[in-house]
Amino acid sequence: MSIPRVSEWGTVDSDVQWDMGALRPEKIFSLTGKVALVTGSGGGVGGWLAAGLAAAGARIVLSDLTKERCEGISSLLSDNDVDHTVVPADLREITAPQQIVAHAVEHFGRLDVVVNAAAINERRPISEVNTDLWERIGSVNLRAAYFLAREAMLTMRGSGGGSIINITSINSEVGLEHVSIYGAHKAALAQATKTMCVEWAKYNIRVNCLAPGFLMTSLSRPLWDDEDRANWILDRCPMGRPGAPSELIGACLLLASQAGSFISGVSIFADGGLLAGSPWTR
Repeated sequence: MSIPRVSEWGTVDSDVQWDMGALRPEKIFSLTGKVALVTGSGGGVGGWLAAGLAAAGARIVLSDLTKERCEGISSLLSDNDVDHTVVPADLREITAPQQIVAHAVEHFGRLDVVVNAAAINERRPISEVNTDLWERIGSVNLRAAYFLAREAMLTMRGSGGGSIINITSINSEVGLEHVSIYGAHKAALAQATKTMCVEWAKYNIRVNCLAPGFLMTSLSRPLWDDEDRANWILDRCPMGRPGAPSELIGACLLLASQAGSFISGVSIFADGGLLAGSPWTR
């Protein structure tokens, strides 16, 4: 196969007349005119990411188990005149991904960005894990995210493409006691993300993972309430503190917007440096 001529790829950067206006962050990170769907948007991570996407100009589809769970973020969006809709859905149900995407398209007529932020967890030693627990956690953390991404692709491929962001975890990379199910499903989602990237690039659909470290959220609250475990984390994290869900917004906007137009199939870790290594002393 012959390599395409430069003219077939488009003008090379060295030939471009510099336009500083086009390079401004408010331009390349803008989501004006886009529609973004966030699952788990009633939670700490999902709510903050929905707010961040809205601040960049996106119209928002909020989804969580019940409409009441989205009341806080929905009120915030309303107070700031953000066009949005709420679709309650139980992601444990097989039909939920199709239902959520159909609602988004029916309401806004398009779908450009999907953030799979919904997650559940229950910490158990492997000796106490049964198939019911495995299926219950996996139905939300892996199956629903996988098929919601698929449903989004079926819509995006006919409208010029889009961006899908799967929220994974550092637990996809490290083994932690009593987190075998959550970690296994997050690792599987990270691997599926790579295949989605490869298969859907031809539709101009980018698929990436955003993998938080130890954040201070309602889901992780039991961890931080355990003094020994909290100190174990803080001693090993170079930054020496838990992360905040709001600190994921920048990376999310990069992956969702034109600023990240050549980024696909990767995992961005927001973990305070934990995976890089640990200091000898604090």
